[in-house]
Amino acid sequence: MILPEHQGMVPGAVVVHKGKIFRTVRFPTSHETSAPQSSPGRIQALQYQLGVGNVLDYGNLIVSPGLIDTHVHLDEPGRTHWEGFETGTRAAAAGGVTTIVEMPLNSLPCTTTGDLLREKIKASKGKLHVDAAFWGGIVPENAANHSVLQGMLDAGALGFKSFMSPSGINDFENVARPDIEGALPFVKEQGVPYYLHAEIVDDRKPKGDPTKYATFLATRPRDYEKNAVAMLLDILKKDTQRAAKPGFLIHIAHLSNADLLPQLAAAKASGLPVSVETCPHYLAFAAETIPDKATQFKCMPPIREAEYQDRLLQGLLDGTINSIGSDHSPAPPEMKKFDTGDFIEAWGGISGIQYGLPATWNAMKKHGIAPAFLAKWWSESPAKWAGLSARKGQLSAGLDADFVVWDPEAPANTSKEGLYTRHKDTPFANMALAGRVVATFVRGQQTCRAARLQASSSSPIDQSKRGDHRRVSRAPGPT
Repeated sequence: MILPEHQGMVPGAVVVHKGKIFRTVRFPTSHETSAPQSSPGRIQALQYQLGVGNVLDYGNLIVSPGLIDTHVHLDEPGRTHWEGFETGTRAAAAGGVTTIVEMPLNSLPCTTTGDLLREKIKASKGKLHVDAAFWGGIVPENAANHSVLQGMLDAGALGFKSFMSPSGINDFENVARPDIEGALPFVKEQGVPYYLHAEIVDDRKPKGDPTKYATFLATRPRDYEKNAVAMLLDILKKDTQRAAKPGFLIHIAHLSNADLLPQLAAAKASGLPVSVETCPHYLAFAAETIPDKATQFKCMPPIREAEYQDRLLQGLLDGTINSIGSDHSPAPPEMKKFDTGDFIEAWGGISGIQYGLPATWNAMKKHGIAPAFLAKWWSESPAKWAGLSARKGQLSAGLDADFVVWDPEAPANTSKEGLYTRHKDTPFANMALAGRVVATFVRGQQTCRAARLQASSSSPIDQSKRGDHRRVSRAPGPT
């Protein structure tokens, strides 16, 4: 099992009581077995040693804290033909994700007021296979209206999300510098994260064959990210009039431009409240190898050249990049333009929530990086910066019993038949990836076994407070 960072990966057991981790037990090396199979005698010995009546013995498989995916678009209400809570959280559970934080778009309407967020939470009832929390949306219309922003926190938002470039959704307009500066005093005072899609775009027109990935990539140059990050850092440097409460930070979404890592590292070293995310698809794919017409690879910021993969991974290792999120953003086949293969016209978004663990692990494995780092990037760090660490993110006594059991050597099931999202078109389809999810547990309840979802309870979802305003919608509780 993977214990908090200072202890790393050790042989042991997690003891669960009433949906919480009661304690963790570290075994001497002699308890390790040469194969994951268990025997009745071994089970009985563990029952006696641990003082429990029920033991699930996974042998040499890895037990990690459940993944926390802070960047998920599930599109409900209003666009369940894109995805939805039922299908999206089934896929999350099959991928070892135990908590998702859902974005204020691409639902219809987007969640930019407290009432709209309450409607979204209501729409999730009875449909969750994992726990869920939510971001509120900051757009030009509400950025300076702090009572509206307060309403979203009162409704349960963990913090806020904005786009610095057009989102593609008409009722979620992108913010400009005055909007960010208008919202910032309130966000700092409340001590919550402000999540930003950091690209500033121009009216660059595509040149070349629209079915070739290189044509699309040229329309989304690295300077788009560079200019947005520079603006955000400049705003933070100049906004010195108000102290921020603990918990506030600017969180830069889905970094693909590794050229910015030195600048971001320097900003963090100077004390600026910044955190950074990247995505599994930036670690798994390279622009040079994306086939013509393969619009399932289109996202913004784009997948860049192969040299950026290792540099992003190094940014994770040295702490410049804090966490990984899937940016799961599926769309119907007609919007992805699979019929024409037109990268310019296709919707930009990757379906990947089910494959974050194996995609990340394969990038790590190539460089000999220990599995404990996966728990840091996917569990501990997102729980900390998103304000969930009082309940989530580690295998520690008193926290929710959220964990994933996985086999680092066995192949992940990347077949379309094994995919639980509403639409089955993903760049990860049929990809050879090690890291098979064997079981997923949410608050002690097994929600996935060998990538086969268990039947979910029909009991209503509770709303439990996190701190003074933060809420997590809960999957059906342990029986």
